[in-house]
Amino acid sequence: MTSIRSRLLTILIASTGLIWLFAVAWIYISTQAEVERVLDARLTEAARMVNSLLAERKVEMALATDTAGDAPVQFQFGDASYERQLSCQIWSLDGKLIGRSEHAPSGQLTQSESGFSQSVINGETWRVYSIENASLGVRVMVGDSIAVRDRLVGDVVKGLAIPAILILPFLAGAIWISVRRGMRPLNDMATALSSRAANDLQPLPQQSLPDEIVPAVHALNGLFQRVQEAREREKNFTTFAAHELKTPLAGLKTQAQVALASQDGDVHENALRQIAAGVDRTSRLVRQLLDLSSVEASDRAPNASSIRIADIVRRIAADMPSENARISIGGDLEASQSTDAVLLTLAIRNLIENALLHSQGTVQVGIAQDAHHLRVSVEDDGPGISEDELPRVTERFFRGRSKSPTGSGLGLAIVKEAASRLDGRLIFENRLPSGLRATLELPASPSR
Repeated sequence: MTSIRSRLLTILIASTGLIWLFAVAWIYISTQAEVERVLDARLTEAARMVNSLLAERKVEMALATDTAGDAPVQFQFGDASYERQLSCQIWSLDGKLIGRSEHAPSGQLTQSESGFSQSVINGETWRVYSIENASLGVRVMVGDSIAVRDRLVGDVVKGLAIPAILILPFLAGAIWISVRRGMRPLNDMATALSSRAANDLQPLPQQSLPDEIVPAVHALNGLFQRVQEAREREKNFTTFAAHELKTPLAGLKTQAQVALASQDGDVHENALRQIAAGVDRTSRLVRQLLDLSSVEASDRAPNASSIRIADIVRRIAADMPSENARISIGGDLEASQSTDAVLLTLAIRNLIENALLHSQGTVQVGIAQDAHHLRVSVEDDGPGISEDELPRVTERFFRGRSKSPTGSGLGLAIVKEAASRLDGRLIFENRLPSGLRATLELPASPSR
């Protein structure tokens, strides 16, 4: 069953029926106990009343029976028209029936001398209360049938159960109407969503909604906002990429045209060098664009694995053989981190490439680790970054006044995005007399 409405109807109707059953059972048990208590009290009072009448000689029952063994005296006990009647017997202590009520059985109601007891007479169970009057030499017994008691309790329960059964269909209808009205806001929300255009990411209204639906609407609005932001990023990314690729492609075309138009070997050689440099720059730009797109588009949690930082730096240096001699590694070479190796490699590689673009000498890579943080610092001896430009260096395609002719302005943006995904941060410091230190700081692995 996948319908919430059907599930609610089933649960509500089933639970209501179960509550009715429990209520009927409870009423039956409590009514039976109460009837037992009341009727036992009635038996007691009736027996005491007959005994009192005998003691005060208001009923001369013993004198009404002759010594020749005539039939016992019968007398009316209670209202004959009352559905529930008591049966009374008066026996002598020597076991002779002296008198009995009109509907009392002929057999002795109980063998008990006094108090409550139960007995079976002619297949019928009786509840009996007896009083022994030693001064008169008689025993008074008053009883009623257990079957009559059970019928009385059954009639009471039946009087409650039948209306309850008749009410259940109306109750089920009321529950169905209530559930249908209660589910209407969900239906309205589904209708509003299904009628929307694909590019309509406006938030859903949250006014006058039931409290149970507000979290779902809030989550949907949050999703709409994230999708809108992703679309804006993609739009900006496409615009910036087209703009940045246009420049090197135009340069390549220009150099190719120069090479074709000139017959001078030196001009051809210079044009080819410029074309090669343009291809390198374009290739690096495309790679960085793909890296940035990959980092931003990834909604997955970082895939943590333990890796040594020095090994990452060495692999990056090996991928750049012409720059290998310009990269120096120092610090804690055994430091390791349990984190996403792909994101960490992207961050460190772009830090190193950015430093190489602005450095005239060796780029220093330092690794430090303590109980709380892992820090990878990359230092160059370039011109540094002016203080007013430091807050903007991680913006996409921002290159600043001291820009490199082969830079794209994407490297530090990639580092910042990767650091954010790794719950870290990027710190910049200008060195004296010149140079820049960029530090990638990450929280230490949980195992440390």
